[in-house]
Amino acid sequence: MSASVHVQKPGWFTVNVMNRAVAWMTRRGLSVWGSRVLAVRGRKSGEWRTTPVNLMTVDGSQYLVAPRGHVQWTHNMRAAGGGELRLGKRADAFTAVEVTDDDKPALLRAYLKRWKAEVGVFFNGVGPDSPEAELRRIAPDHPVFRITFK
Repeated sequence: MSASVHVQKPGWFTVNVMNRAVAWMTRRGLSVWGSRVLAVRGRKSGEWRTTPVNLMTVDGSQYLVAPRGHVQWTHNMRAAGGGELRLGKRADAFTAVEVTDDDKPALLRAYLKRWKAEVGVFFNGVGPDSPEAELRRIAPDHPVFRITFK
């Protein structure tokens, strides 16, 4: 993690309209571009905390990327070491391992290729066609977890 932790707060429309709409559809079993509801235990409360996420598959492995930076779910994931991905009534338990900054550029590029329209604003002008050096520069600001279903 870099010395200055970058967190991009979502705007009102994202929180109150987009996230809620995607979460509502996902809870009913409709995946929007790989959307799932991430459930992870709170590191202090032990209570389940949920948030919509995009599940990404690259070379047969599955990943969760935090476009908004080091947010609550990423801290909880580090503490819990896993959680559940929910789609409708289905809940798939998984373990998670954080990806090193050196291994993130190709994953961030793949994520941006698929979801730039949705999350590009959180990457400060870096996109899927940006040079490797730019992806490396932003890597510490965007946690990535490789997940393995149990």
